[in-house]
Amino acid sequence: MKGLNLGCGTRFHPDWTNIDVAAESSQVQLHDVRDGLPFPDHTFDVVYHSHLLEHLPKARAMPFCRECYRVLKNGGIIRVVVPDLERIAKLYLCALNKAMNNSESGDDYTWMMIELYDQVVRDRPGGAMLEYLKQDPIPNEAMVYDRLGDEARRIVQRLRNPVRETDRRPSTRRTWLHDLCRLRDRLRAAVVRRLLTQRDYEALQLGRFRLSGEIHQWMYDRYSLGRLLEASGFQAPQQRTGLDSAIDNWPQFNLDTDNNGSPYKPDSLYVEATKTSL
Repeated sequence: MKGLNLGCGTRFHPDWTNIDVAAESSQVQLHDVRDGLPFPDHTFDVVYHSHLLEHLPKARAMPFCRECYRVLKNGGIIRVVVPDLERIAKLYLCALNKAMNNSESGDDYTWMMIELYDQVVRDRPGGAMLEYLKQDPIPNEAMVYDRLGDEARRIVQRLRNPVRETDRRPSTRRTWLHDLCRLRDRLRAAVVRRLLTQRDYEALQLGRFRLSGEIHQWMYDRYSLGRLLEASGFQAPQQRTGLDSAIDNWPQFNLDTDNNGSPYKPDSLYVEATKTSL
């Protein structure tokens, strides 16, 4: 099976073709999916991307999905994983009703408001979500972990037990060229800062952040994601789970799950569709 894993981050499999805009491993190819997919038609049996689609503007979603369709073989499967807007909305309404009747439920309400809006409106890395996770203790820690899974536990552990700079092992990527590039960037930033007014400089910084790929540009539920895939040419969109898939031996790849079998992002919506043979 030939699988394509788009926007993989640090979750990739050596048997797959793994693509990301910032390659952190020799097993990951450096490429920005907004520039199309650098593969011939009918190349892959499976195209998979997790928590990538919501970072694209709505207008770019269909062209991107059509590129996924193009590189799939006839009969191939696309598997898309995104935050589940329907689930978030239901939990928000539930938390709102509880908070109105019980002030002790206010923390759950606060977290659900952050889930709804923070990754859309934030203007700094991590945003309000990161600030919330910095609390020690987190007042509704069990609920937050239930929503975000082990990823949140790892973030909280790093926040509470930061690695000192002197404890870091030297990175093989920190070459003299890397240091030279960092110096160039600092000098360029200093020059730009002197040329712009304070307001213009703040606007530039905000624009750079919003174009960095961190924020969410759109959200999907099972209806809208299915319609998007159908409009892109796919057939029979079907909701799945982190372990359930029409892809052969899916759980063994651990792309949607951690090594212990638990969902990597429990707040996710999983949808698959096929490229039907003509």
